[in-house]
Amino acid sequence: MPKLSVRSETWPIAGSFTISRGSRTETPVVVAQLSEDGIVGRGECMANPRYDETSEKIAETLQALENEIESGLDRRALQDRLPACAARNALDCAFWDLEAKRAGKRAWELAGLDGLDPVVTAYTLSLDTPERMAEAAGRNAGRPLLKLKLTGEGDLDRVLAVRGAAPKARIIVDANEAWEANMVKRFAGELKKLRVELIEQPLPASADEPLAEITSPVPVCADESCHTSADIPVLSTRYDLVNIKLDKTGGLTEALKLKAAAEAAGLGIMVGCMVATSLAMAPALLVAQGAAFVDLDGPLLLAEDREPGLRYDGGIIHPPDPGLWG
Repeated sequence: MPKLSVRSETWPIAGSFTISRGSRTETPVVVAQLSEDGIVGRGECMANPRYDETSEKIAETLQALENEIESGLDRRALQDRLPACAARNALDCAFWDLEAKRAGKRAWELAGLDGLDPVVTAYTLSLDTPERMAEAAGRNAGRPLLKLKLTGEGDLDRVLAVRGAAPKARIIVDANEAWEANMVKRFAGELKKLRVELIEQPLPASADEPLAEITSPVPVCADESCHTSADIPVLSTRYDLVNIKLDKTGGLTEALKLKAAAEAAGLGIMVGCMVATSLAMAPALLVAQGAAFVDLDGPLLLAEDREPGLRYDGGIIHPPDPGLWG
């Protein structure tokens, strides 16, 4: 049976990363590693304060499973053993990696996919003044898709400034729960004129009911409101797309299940990430196949990435090397 080891790491961010809930200059991650007969499988997650997670809590949760794993706890049993959370994600992805290496196959084969194609990722511009966001947009105007972090009043000025600095780029925006219902009504039409293609999580997850009654000319995507496939019946009445993040679904296993449920309900797919290394992004590429929007730019926001990492060509992400994951 596999033996578990857990380690916490801190990775510096290039500059700072700012959203409506705050700013930071480094990102904490936890790596779960499973070793068996000389084969090693790894998975990575990020502690998200939005869900009362810390690296310490994640490490404790994982280490408490050490004896159970050595007694036979596997990836399938894990789905019931832990709720959907970052800790489960790290361990679930470590199981996938280990299973692929033991089978001598790629993870996408185990998932029943025909292969992995490169995907276009968004590049995130942190929340700032319109002038500074325009400067950042100008430096990245050649990227195919920009994602703007927003916060409420003044957001139209931010988007207008970015559009002026990056006239050819596709744009999506993310309010991170910071808007009120009347803002969705006021902003959506103007955002449509500015060729914004998506509004991500405008209202708090605990107060997104008004979206069922609001007709927005720009598609609206659930992020903080969407965790697992069990959420789909409600979300399908309020949103046009769902943002699938492995730290929210509790791993690749549930992420693939969530994607299937969302597509069956007629919802579009976005695949997102936390600010983390290529090890956290690699499993998400399986879910990103065919997605309408992909936002797996975590390593691009770091001052450095782990080696080997994913290969990014501008806005294109290439499938992972087996030495990284899967």
